[in-house]
Amino acid sequence: MRPAATLVIAALCCSLAAAPYDAQAASYPDHPIKLIVPTAPGTIPDVTARLVGERLAPSLGQPIVVENRPGAIGTIGLNAVAKAPPDGYTLGVLTTTYLAAVNLIPHMPYDPEKDLSPIGVVAWNYQILCVRSGLPVRSIPELIALAKSKPGALKYSTPGNATPSHLGMKLFEQQTGTELVHVPYKGGSAAVTALLRGDVDIFLTGVLTIEPHVKSGAVRKIATIAPQRLAASPELPTLVELGFPDLEYTDWQSIVAPAGTPPEVIERLRAALADIVARPEVKELLQQWSMEPAGLGPVELKRLIHSEIQRSGQLIREAHITTD
Repeated sequence: MRPAATLVIAALCCSLAAAPYDAQAASYPDHPIKLIVPTAPGTIPDVTARLVGERLAPSLGQPIVVENRPGAIGTIGLNAVAKAPPDGYTLGVLTTTYLAAVNLIPHMPYDPEKDLSPIGVVAWNYQILCVRSGLPVRSIPELIALAKSKPGALKYSTPGNATPSHLGMKLFEQQTGTELVHVPYKGGSAAVTALLRGDVDIFLTGVLTIEPHVKSGAVRKIATIAPQRLAASPELPTLVELGFPDLEYTDWQSIVAPAGTPPEVIERLRAALADIVARPEVKELLQQWSMEPAGLGPVELKRLIHSEIQRSGQLIREAHITTD
């Protein structure tokens, strides 16, 4: 066979092989899309997923079915995403919390950098430092002074080991030179209940979780570890402005797909997601929850995933954090 004819046949075979993907991308989506949340209903990732899903459905012309698959620091849910067909019909919520698992679980069933396709970052999630109302503390300097006068006496609750609440508080201890006692619980509700009962003194969390108890007078907000003051709580100072330039810990909420999802499908999802995040009503809703719209695309999300694995890994090693 002539070399030219061989090249033509090879090119034709390649084009035929690519044809199903091209046709699929052109008709995408033609049936409902599953959005997996690796945590329980009512949590920040779940709320984010439902906010996105409600608006993504009319934008794409197909229902978005939110499915909660909690457990193993998000590994159960995100492994299901990583192992799903790369066709754009299974998506997942990825946050900083789930990336901490890389540095805690010895045999991860998936690699978030290799087995997931980044789509976009929906929002930055900022946390507020709260104390029980009975604690004689109304500011960060007072909290630090009390903690230093009683090393190992003050306790803080978290929704579990290596959560943003836990890592943020470990960073607080490192930067302020204080010694606190970590009391992990299974979920945010239990951590809040411990604070309300007086079993612990401090809780680092978002407005969505704690605001009802602040309004009732059971809990007092004293600062935020966000990079700037929050629209939902403009009266709260940041730890940065209080003299701790490295005391900032930001969680983020993003959407991913299985690795190998066609670029055309990723772009369709990215554009739809960016449109949603840019809407004024979405920004207003997010700000009510101490969150800010992000609107970053696949390239930026890929960088964030890598940098967060490095950041959380260093903090986990320095603080000797384990899953136990």
